[in-house]
Amino acid sequence: MRQADPKPYWNTNVARHPGILRAVPEGCGDALDVGCGDGLLARKLAERAERVTGIDSSPQMIARARELAPGPSDLTFVEGDFLTADLPAAGYDFICSVSAIHHMDFESALARMRRMLRPGGTLVVVGLACETTPAEWAATIAAAPVVRIVKVLRRAHGPEGMPVAAPPMSYGQVRAAARRLLPGMRYRRHVLRRYSLTWEKPGR
Repeated sequence: MRQADPKPYWNTNVARHPGILRAVPEGCGDALDVGCGDGLLARKLAERAERVTGIDSSPQMIARARELAPGPSDLTFVEGDFLTADLPAAGYDFICSVSAIHHMDFESALARMRRMLRPGGTLVVVGLACETTPAEWAATIAAAPVVRIVKVLRRAHGPEGMPVAAPPMSYGQVRAAARRLLPGMRYRRHVLRRYSLTWEKPGR
């Protein structure tokens, strides 16, 4: 039985949702949310795409996403490993992933997202990375007071049971690998300790 949507919550992942939603192409048919968690972003995507699929390896998160999904709708949740799940090749006009790719092999995940995107489609990845250079540490230290204040003011929290993992790659490593795999991609480092990669697949 579908449960009522909980009171909206905010955290540093949700902070990136508006930018992700702005990147959804006009007339989007099929969208995929990789590492969808409790389905919050997927439910927002359903207002901009005809069909939305969310995939997550956590049974608890997928169960919660299914409970909260509006029905009937073209919103599907799949429990499984994104790298091996049976998903259509070149089947999506829009693919996004928020703070999930560091739970997988980065290059394998990014390469599969690239293959699954239709020509002319858009990919947006928001992720976490670690600091390894003086410049990276300086940026993190400079932003720390802002991050703390914003989290307190917005009462940052998220769904219970969300899997966590330390990011294995540095910001520089992420940027270099993404540039190699996604020529022409746009990279940004955000104040609230996230980076984003945006790429449009050539060919339409």
